[in-house]
Amino acid sequence: METQAVCGIEDRGRKESPPSRRLAIVHVVSSFQTGGAEQVVVDLAASQRVAGHDVLAVAIAEDPDGPRAEQLRQRGVEVHLVPKCPGFDRTLTARLAALFATKRVMLVHSHNHLALIYAAPAGWLHRVPVIHTKHGVSQDMEGRRWLRSAASAFVDAHVAVSQPTAAVVLGRREVDPPKLHVVANGIDLSRFAPDPAARARVRAELAIPEDAWVVGSVGRLSPVKNHALLVRAAARSLPRSGRLLLVGDGPERGRLAALAAELGASDRVLFAGERHDVPALLAALDVFALPSLSEGLPLALLEAMATGLPAVATDVGGVATALVDGQTGFLVPSGEVAPLAARLSELQANPALAAQMGRSGRMIALRRYSATRMADRYMDLYALLLMRHPPRVAAAVRPSALLAWIWGANRKPREITAAPDRDDGRPRGDQPSPRPPAALPS
Repeated sequence: METQAVCGIEDRGRKESPPSRRLAIVHVVSSFQTGGAEQVVVDLAASQRVAGHDVLAVAIAEDPDGPRAEQLRQRGVEVHLVPKCPGFDRTLTARLAALFATKRVMLVHSHNHLALIYAAPAGWLHRVPVIHTKHGVSQDMEGRRWLRSAASAFVDAHVAVSQPTAAVVLGRREVDPPKLHVVANGIDLSRFAPDPAARARVRAELAIPEDAWVVGSVGRLSPVKNHALLVRAAARSLPRSGRLLLVGDGPERGRLAALAAELGASDRVLFAGERHDVPALLAALDVFALPSLSEGLPLALLEAMATGLPAVATDVGGVATALVDGQTGFLVPSGEVAPLAARLSELQANPALAAQMGRSGRMIALRRYSATRMADRYMDLYALLLMRHPPRVAAAVRPSALLAWIWGANRKPREITAAPDRDDGRPRGDQPSPRPPAALPS
């Protein structure tokens, strides 16, 4: 089952009644840069807009703008940039609460740890339900645990994107068990499918021979993705005519290029950089590889499966909940070159097996991992929270309304509002006019 209960909502075929009224929902993320969590927000927010709800997306990192902002605007989602100051920002929670009041937000949905720390207490100040989604498990966040734990007290429901992610959250005691739910990630399945025309076009563009055997990976070139392991494995397993195609950019690119040169594989390792035609690039591959050290439920893997590719991936996080070892690809130990190289060689030597695995993976993706199914599960959870948590302030001034009035009278230049209809997509510095606090409708 793609959505299961940990200690919260049970998925037994029943569904909560969807909210009968038009909701004002805000999604808070670190930034609008390219990434899996950001893509989930794009797809979820777009689905909610189609359903008739008012949706805002807010990014809060110090440099929060990025390509996802324009994708959201194109889908009718209002986009705001509220950058935090360096270090711990003592004003950001108040600024977010003021924005929630100004926009009459009815439900706050935060994504990953930075948004949790600042947006969850802001939602509490605004007196509306708060839901938080943990998209993965990072190994370098011990120093922030007390902040996350403190912020978690303001959350009404925590969502993990896979059962293994939920288990880690419970093991670290980051969440009260009754608040924890599992909702699997989903993708826009209409964008991903085998595409011979795109395969030929991309290979011609990248000077990849039509008959070359191509392994590929899609994702930010960062240490946690451990592309160095894949470069080492490809250097062992690729035939001379083979290619490794890395789609994405990031701080590891220079080191990976140097490693490929050191291994004598520079002519076989291609760096495509950050691209926005991922479906076509996936169609150009023969095998998808995911060498990560840590994952939640990676969208790139689901996209590759939907494209009909066999996958070889490290057995981390929620990868094993999607990739069936021996049926849709192979799971390999994290950090070990030899097993990864051996499984790649096995698929290269057995095209019939690779094709069968690709077909099986596509069937599973189509059945379990649609963005529509994901959005339905979240709307079920929203409905439950709104039913369980009636308005906490009736006919009275909410703290957020007071903050909105204060902030309107004392504008902060770091707060930037990006209008959804601005042609060039760049932020604009207009702020709402100051007005006295007033009771907000429930």
